Amino acid sequence: MSERDGYFTWVDEQGRVRYSPIARADSTDSEKDAEERDNAGPGVETAQSGNGASAESGLQEETEYTLENYPDAGELEKNGYIRPGEPQPYFTWRDAEGNVRVSYYRPDTRSDIEKGLVEPPVQITEASVYHAGPDGAKQTPVEGYDPDAFAILGVEAPADDFFTRFSATCCESMDGADPKKWQSGREFGVTLSDDSATHPFLSGTSPYQLIALPGADEHASLVIRLRSYAKNGVFVPSLAFLDETMAPLRLVTDLVMDFTPENWHRRGYLEAWVPAFPGQGERWLVVFTREEDLKGQTVTETSTGPRKIPHIRRGEIGLMQVEE
Repeated sequence: MSERDGYFTWVDEQGRVRYSPIARADSTDSEKDAEERDNAGPGVETAQSGNGASAESGLQEETEYTLENYPDAGELEKNGYIRPGEPQPYFTWRDAEGNVRVSYYRPDTRSDIEKGLVEPPVQITEASVYHAGPDGAKQTPVEGYDPDAFAILGVEAPADDFFTRFSATCCESMDGADPKKWQSGREFGVTLSDDSATHPFLSGTSPYQLIALPGADEHASLVIRLRSYAKNGVFVPSLAFLDETMAPLRLVTDLVMDFTPENWHRRGYLEAWVPAFPGQGERWLVVFTREEDLKGQTVTETSTGPRKIPHIRRGEIGLMQVEE
């Protein structure tokens, strides 16, 4: 092929890169046939000029879109990149007697996550989150503001006002409570029992546990894996994040927790993944439950049918910091 000749690259059905010359108008049929045979490689037949199909018509057929030439990428990947009608890949090996053997195999198309080689990414649990606005409760009312206006007009207070009302009942009186120290590197337990301190939260009186979060110099933010273990029922937690003065900064309720059934070596549990932000002033975590949660139940499917697990006021919580 002279320097003036051009060529294009293409990929055959085995995934191999091919090179085909762009024939000149003055090239003879024999020259084109020879060039195609040289570039196509062994085992690939080229169109002969005597059968009425020229090189140009053959190229047009190769570039025509068909489902066989261009299968769905997802289906092709699922099948190990083996197209219909193609033989399975194989490897050769020699047995103890010196005989050459051929073994066929199916490519493993699982992802590294599916193979267990890589930890799956953490998915933060859906929940209802309340927090103070940019100026919080310290915002100065506008001129003419009437705090009883909603009551006079018979209109419910805005949803954002729930956090303000919750903050009015929490949590300065917890100063004397026995806090739980945060433990990094492993799961640690929190037990809410008959001996636990109780508090009249806006959502109802509940036993609670105060937990010290890691310092901002250690972790500006972190993800907490929370498990509530089932035993004669399950404790459904809500979470309040407090600042250094025990004032609420963020309230997390209505956690959409997944239930994992018990097995031979551990109890079943509800699980949630919740972020914490020590770098934004969150110093304490309060775990409690709500009256409306106690009225519900968790339903899980078993081999014998649906199983109902009641929500209880006391239980055992496991907390662990997710390693980065």
